[in-house]
Amino acid sequence: MNAPGFDDVVTAAERIAPYLPPTPLREYASLGRPVGARAWGKHENLQPTCAFKVRGGINLVSQLSPADREAGVISASTGNHGQSIAYAARFFGVRATICVPRGANAVKLEAMEDLGAELVVHGRDFDEAREHGEGRAAREGLRYVHSANEPLLIAGVGTYALELLEAVPDLDAIFVPVGAGSGVLGTATVARAVNPAIRIIGVQAEGAPAVYRSWKEGRRVETDTIETFAEGLATRQPFELPLQLLPRLVDEIMLVGDDEMTAAILLLLETARQVVEGAGAAAVAAAAKRRDELAGKKIGLVLSGGNITLDQLRRILGGEPAKAGVA
Repeated sequence: MNAPGFDDVVTAAERIAPYLPPTPLREYASLGRPVGARAWGKHENLQPTCAFKVRGGINLVSQLSPADREAGVISASTGNHGQSIAYAARFFGVRATICVPRGANAVKLEAMEDLGAELVVHGRDFDEAREHGEGRAAREGLRYVHSANEPLLIAGVGTYALELLEAVPDLDAIFVPVGAGSGVLGTATVARAVNPAIRIIGVQAEGAPAVYRSWKEGRRVETDTIETFAEGLATRQPFELPLQLLPRLVDEIMLVGDDEMTAAILLLLETARQVVEGAGAAAVAAAAKRRDELAGKKIGLVLSGGNITLDQLRRILGGEPAKAGVA
């Protein structure tokens, strides 16, 4: 797998432009005060699928070979990546199958079906669904689309960082949610070319720390379980391309707890009037945790995604713990 470069991101931006307009970038004084910095929110929660991954989906599916288009694609997802593949597959007339774990977010499941994808429910979590999808791809001759080991996906999602840094190139830091890692790698690829001084900080859930632990310990680390309501961050193991690229592109990966993401969801609702899911609030939660060192800085917050269920939102507003994927 070849690492994508800045030129690949620029090319991806040209490919996706007919299908996706740039997302809003807004500076929020009301959000900056609680985190102690000038803060810009990059609103990937306002994509058609409410997450940045749709950029990568369009970039990859648009470049499939005729044979792969004819055979169809299969992937695995807790929802946001699956929506991106389903959305792109609909545009390009490709049959899409998405393997999802039991108990997945009902909002995301319905969205994938509405986009025309066939859903296959298998396994207790993302990684078991992924293994099932990989096996089915091998048996049936389908093109398996990995959620991280795809240079075209990384280049595609990196286009939001291109938009962000065209507007505010002198940021001190960008906080990015990390599930499989495509978003933080795309961001870092752009930032290293535009302004290498920008600190790129990935954010994982405390209850799903496989990428964080692998980055910190310098070796591949898998976990046995996942304990977070933020299904967009819920992976038990890191993948090959992120493990290869993270050490040289990303300055830091940090962890946030479910309580901190819940507080950030409420903060975004109150200050920015934006509704986000756990993963969409992770960047804000991380910045709030670093308030003391951010005073006077300029930061970018990647807000992705926005697929929270009504039950999750009711629980959070009622002061109860949110649950992953509940309808």
